[in-house]
Amino acid sequence: MKIRDAMHKDAATIASIYNQGIEDRSATLETQLRTPEERADWLTTRDSRHPVLVAVNDSGSVVGWGSLNSFNPRPAYDHVVDFSIYVDREQRGRGIGDALLSALETRAGALGYHKLVLAAFPTNAPGMRLYERHGFQFVGVYHEQGMLDDRWVDVIIMEKILP
Repeated sequence: MKIRDAMHKDAATIASIYNQGIEDRSATLETQLRTPEERADWLTTRDSRHPVLVAVNDSGSVVGWGSLNSFNPRPAYDHVVDFSIYVDREQRGRGIGDALLSALETRAGALGYHKLVLAAFPTNAPGMRLYERHGFQFVGVYHEQGMLDDRWVDVIIMEKILP
């Protein structure tokens, strides 16, 4: 497996993988499916401090993606970054998320970030294990943060100070 910067040609696969996360109701409060065109526009608007990385398998197929996302537009937060990771449904449990998170941590450090933060569903057990393995610390819970399928969903907040 190889991790590389996302390219415009990856937009359709990124949309497909993201849509799996939306449909599974396991990783995001997003409810509207994304199109390849929307994800292509999204990739185009990213700046150098907010890269999108993809995991590519030995056959050259994108099997997961991750991104560094703006945490807050206020200048005081310039050294804090949020991130996202999504892995193709059929490829989960193979270390792809681990590789993407390692690459995102490295890139975040190189970009001068001091801290990574995340918001995740406490019911996403594989995600929780991944974040804990990478040294993320529990900060708190946003109780009933969003509504999915007519039920309230809690969101856990975690952080990691970068070396």
